[in-house]
Amino acid sequence: MQLPPRFTLAATTLDAPNAHELALFYRDLLGWPIQKAEPDWVEIAPPDGSAGLSFQTERLFTRPRWPSTQSGQQMMMHLDIEVNDLPSAVERALALGATVADVQPQDDVRVLHDPAGHPFCLFVRTGSSA
Repeated sequence: MQLPPRFTLAATTLDAPNAHELALFYRDLLGWPIQKAEPDWVEIAPPDGSAGLSFQTERLFTRPRWPSTQSGQQMMMHLDIEVNDLPSAVERALALGATVADVQPQDDVRVLHDPAGHPFCLFVRTGSSA
């Protein structure tokens, strides 16, 4: 009997108008080193070798809209990033170029937009979100 193939998530890839600029934002936010850099492609990953983030330049990139509307580019996905101190993590993200989203659906989560407009959430893990 043949075993099923093994699947391992290696990275999540985000399109951007400039892969290098967005990669530098997440490198500085997460503290992950750059693993690979090509003209239109950059990879960052945590030192433990687990799945990282990749960024590719998309010349026709359109900023996603969140919350979604009937017109415009809808958000396809977002990153959830656990932090140990929500106020200081938001402050750090803003200093790196993020912006706070107009809509904040939860008191214990902050929705922000990275410099390319991708929404991402910062949260502190509590007993109810484990």
